[in-house]
Amino acid sequence: MQVIVIGLFVLRAVVGVTISAHGAQKLFGWFGGPGFEGFSGMLGSLKLRPAGLWALVAAGGEFFGGILLVLGFLNPLAGFMVAGSMAVAILLVHRSNGFWNTNRGIEFPLQILAAGAALTLTGFGAFSVDAALGVTLPEPATWILFALLTLAAVGLVIVTPRIPEREAVRRPTLG
Repeated sequence: MQVIVIGLFVLRAVVGVTISAHGAQKLFGWFGGPGFEGFSGMLGSLKLRPAGLWALVAAGGEFFGGILLVLGFLNPLAGFMVAGSMAVAILLVHRSNGFWNTNRGIEFPLQILAAGAALTLTGFGAFSVDAALGVTLPEPATWILFALLTLAAVGLVIVTPRIPEREAVRRPTLG
């Protein structure tokens, strides 16, 4: 039993630090990342509108979801934040590149999504803030609610009409 607890802690720590750092690249430009403006611009180039809002949701889900995973706090919210961010990344960016990460495919985000989803199902284990503070969210109601909210948010991003760039307004010239 103790081995399972340690295994959950290792999984949470590695996935949480990895995805939180990934979000920090997008939010703050840390670790060689594009920063918020660069990430917003990338989402804008995908015709997501409003790009700034979706950038905040995606990068925030990665950064804060990752921190919650590392801490083992607020299951299942943390896992859904991470899984939702990765689902959007897969559907909007990586899917068209195939499976392998060498081609920017779905391999890496799929692994993070699966780990986030698995941790929502297993719980965080004894080495967690939830366990230390006795925090338990009502099940299955919380799980169902977060699953529906995550699916709705991912669906909203995917089906939101892509708003074309505004064409420059041509003003008549004199002469």
